Amino acid sequence: MSEANFNQEQSMFEGDSWEELSSIFSHLPEPVLLTMWGDSEGSHGEHEAAHLCQTLADNFDTIQFRLLPRRVNYPYYPVIGVMGYQAEEEVDYGVRIIGLPAGYQMTSLITAIQAVSFRGATVEPGTRIQMHKLASDVTLELMSAADNEGGPLMAKIVFGLAVINPHIRSYLIMSDRFPEANLRYSINIIPHLVINSRVHLEGVVDEEAVVRHIAKAVT
Repeated sequence: MSEANFNQEQSMFEGDSWEELSSIFSHLPEPVLLTMWGDSEGSHGEHEAAHLCQTLADNFDTIQFRLLPRRVNYPYYPVIGVMGYQAEEEVDYGVRIIGLPAGYQMTSLITAIQAVSFRGATVEPGTRIQMHKLASDVTLELMSAADNEGGPLMAKIVFGLAVINPHIRSYLIMSDRFPEANLRYSINIIPHLVINSRVHLEGVVDEEAVVRHIAKAVT
């Protein structure tokens, strides 16, 4: 990356310098594909999200980007999906970020990219064994915000779980951008994890607690 490029783009990130991002992304074992659904000429959030994803793809060989039009089944935009590859075939692990990942949630985007590239290796071995047995569909909706420091800690867990089991789909929702998402579930504290629309976890919890509540949601 040229010095001019660095100076021009570094302001996009509040907590992570481009040097730190380079250190992280240059060691990714597998490439990832950032897919954004939305209109880059539409809302401010969509424009900025497209610019963010394109900038990452332009600066790091391990990251690719494509822009797709809005889909009728997504109520909020932009939607960023982090895809991976196996034997050169694209794989959708069900990892999604709804809204522009600003502030602390830029770290959540980084954890999503790492989870997909490392194919869930950040998940504890015991959890991988337990989740291997899961045969029911699970939707994990994590509500967070730009100023929510605990969001990335929970995002690391839910994104890792989505990668290791095809029945799990994980969504990080920027609830400061979409407050109606909070109203839908009567959420007052973030981060807040909703499992299959009925089991709730408030605050930062460990991986074991999330797995335990997933089991509760599917029984």
